[in-house]
Amino acid sequence: MSVRVPAMSVLPPIRKDRVIARLPQCFRKEAALHTKEDFNNKVKTACQEQRTGTVGFKISKVIVVGDLAVGKTCLINRFCKDVFDKNYKATIGVDFEMERFEVLGVPFSLQLWDTAGQERFKCIASTYYRGAQVVIIAFDVNDIGSFSHVRQWLEDSLKENDPTAVQLFLVGTKKDLSSPAQYSQMEQEALKLAQELSAEYWAVSSLTGENVNEFFFRVASLAFETSVLAELEKSGSRQIGEVVRISSNSSNLNRSSKKKQSNCCQ
Repeated sequence: MSVRVPAMSVLPPIRKDRVIARLPQCFRKEAALHTKEDFNNKVKTACQEQRTGTVGFKISKVIVVGDLAVGKTCLINRFCKDVFDKNYKATIGVDFEMERFEVLGVPFSLQLWDTAGQERFKCIASTYYRGAQVVIIAFDVNDIGSFSHVRQWLEDSLKENDPTAVQLFLVGTKKDLSSPAQYSQMEQEALKLAQELSAEYWAVSSLTGENVNEFFFRVASLAFETSVLAELEKSGSRQIGEVVRISSNSSNLNRSSKKKQSNCCQ
């Protein structure tokens, strides 16, 4: 008697609270990757018709960079594990978490890479930057020094990636520690920088959880939309190429056929 063992899935199941049916809105329209109210119509149609290709099987890489102690690990842990650890321990090298979503009925995976902010670990961390679809640069809204290093972190992360193929987010952390007046002043500077860098700006608090889920849902949704559009473009190119080849071959066949006929007549 044989016993059928169910196949083990390589990827973890999707949690019920990771289902996205509509495009999450941006934090500030002044600095957003785009301000559309919903997903691209091509993406919605492709999902409805199950024409998303390999998107559901791929893992999109997200790297989180920034100075030491700006709260990169706390940000990821608040979203992935819904915890906040006051006993801070600096990340050594890199660490990562896997998060699974369902976007418009299609499974989608993000691999969140938490990189060290210490100078001595920069060389180790930078080796993991390659192949990122999303770059998140974190800074402490209460620390002007961490904000002034944003451009350097961007430069370092883009050395290993194609700047035109990366979605960029600028995230101010520890919002709960800032007074309204202090935060307002910092936000103006952050919005200005985000516009210059073509990044989307968000402000979050890992302690209270403010905007954390909304932020990562936005990241997942925009990364998904970009992946589906790229897949549609590839499939469209393949179809066009096939038509050209078929037409070309049929023309050659016709020509060769005519030659044979003319030879026979001779």
